[in-house]
Parts: sequence; C-alpha cells; structure tokens
Amino acid sequence: MSQVLDTPPPVSASPADKTAGHPADESSEALAARYGLSVSGARPSLPDYIRQLWARRHFITAFATARLTAQYSQAKLGQVWQVATPLLNAAVYYFIFGVLMGTSRGIPDYIPFLVTGVFVWTFTQSSIMSGTKAISGSIGLVRALHFPRAALPVSYCLQQLQQLLFSMCALVVILLAFGVPVSASWLLIVPALTLQFVFNAGVAMIMARMGAKFPDISQLMPFLLRTWMYISGVMWSIEKVLKHQDLPHWVLVALQSNPAAVYIDLMRFALIDSFHAGQLPPHVWAVATGWALLAGVGGFLYFWKAEETYGRG
Repeated sequence: MSQVLDTPPPVSASPADKTAGHPADESSEALAARYGLSVSGARPSLPDYIRQLWARRHFITAFATARLTAQYSQAKLGQVWQVATPLLNAAVYYFIFGVLMGTSRGIPDYIPFLVTGVFVWTFTQSSIMSGTKAISGSIGLVRALHFPRAALPVSYCLQQLQQLLFSMCALVVILLAFGVPVSASWLLIVPALTLQFVFNAGVAMIMARMGAKFPDISQLMPFLLRTWMYISGVMWSIEKVLKHQDLPHWVLVALQSNPAAVYIDLMRFALIDSFHAGQLPPHVWAVATGWALLAGVGGFLYFWKAEETYGRG
C-alpha cells in the first residue's frame, strides 16, 4: 500500500511583491544603494581626498619626526650622523672632483659651492628613494589602517626636509668659516626650499605608485639618480664648464633647466655672495615654480588615481 504525499504548488512572487522592492534577483549594487553601503577601500573624490589628507596633517608630521628620530637610533653617535653623512659625502666629492679632477678652478668659494650643492641634491635624492618604497615598504600599515595613502610619500619627504634643516646648521658654519657674509638674500631659502619640497613630494608620489606595482624599480633608482646627479652641476659649474665646450646652445639650456640644477642654483644664489644672478638660468624662478607645479600637481593626481589598488594583490 503506497502513501501519496501531497506537495503544495510553488508560490510565485506577486506583482505587489515586486513593486514593493523585494525581487528575488535584486543585484548587489541595488542592495548596497538601498542600505547606503559603499565599496570598502574605494577611491574617494579628489576634493574628499584632499580633505582627508589635510585632516591627517598631524599624523604626517609625527610620522616623519618619528622616522627621523629612529633613523640613527642604533648608531652610537645617534643624530650626529644627520649632519656627518652629507659632510662626509661632500668631503669625498671635494677630493675627487675638486682636487683630482680640478673642477674647482675658476669657481670662487668652491667649498661652500660644493657643500650647498651636495646638501640640496641629497634632499631630492633621498626624497625620491624613500618615496619609491613608501607603499611597498609600509605594506603592513597600508593593509591594517584606512587613511589616504598619499600621507606616506609626503611624510617621507617631510622627513628628508627635516634632515636637510639639521644639515643647514652645519652649512651655515661652513659658510661663515670661509668668509661668506650673512645677507638679506638668505631669506630666499624659504621660497626655494618650499618649491623644492613640492617638486620632491610630487616625484615621490609618482615613484610610490610605480614602486607599489613594480618593487624592483627600487633597485634601478640608484643608477638613475647617480646619473642625474652628475648632470646637475652638484660638483661643477654648468655655465663655466659648458661655455668652453663646442656644444649646441640647447644643451646648455637643457642642463640649466634641469629641476635639480635649478633648485641647487637658487640655493647657491641665496647663500653665496660670489654666486651672481648672471650665473642663474633665464627666468629661474618661473622655471622653479613650473617644475614644482608640474611635479606636485601631476604627481598627486597620478598617485590618487590608483588609491584603491595600494595594498592589494
């Protein structure tokens, strides 16, 4: 004897249910919109991103200062190396280029000239190198906390600016020891360093995005930066050397318009009285401002475009 089980027919959704907003196949996007949900880690709009970055300005400053303090914490001389490192580099360059190669000939106040170039170049070089590893080297922090990622390369550049300010104390002593007088032109240090910081931060953000996707680029950067240093007039005067060479005029203009050379020349003009305005490239302040805006704004936009990709993969 068999037993027949009666099963009720399936119940279909009525038109009233569908109009009530509860269809069975409602998409995840529609559900998110209904309940006010947003994608985790989605890139904010540019104005919101700028506001978030500004709201974390205290974190950026504190993070930069903490990194600077910890940089030489394992060394016995501690923070002395903040000044000793660029001075030792300058001493090596003086021996090689000033003594052995004779590039100091025809350049008055060559040691202040050289030390200023080395300190200013080190600021750019260190900012770009640290920016290259800003994301890839802080991946744990990026994945653990939600914050605008641009805070990392900016804080790394701020750390290098703080280091430069420490080095400037030694630079002032060198200038006075070699008879360079204090003058009102020293006030030009403020706008020159401001423009250089904006430029460095922009390039650091470009390199941070590239380094996040291609970590091996950090191995290539020292070679590129060393080449850039040699053509930037750090150890030699671009104007004095090239005017005796049979080279096209555009080569001299290109070398003098090189952003690293522009910021170095501005600092030399501000600090060294024997470095005259005639040694500066034409429209130097306009060129310095243009490089700062191009790198700063362009680098910030380039970095922001990939905001949601950092720390993934």
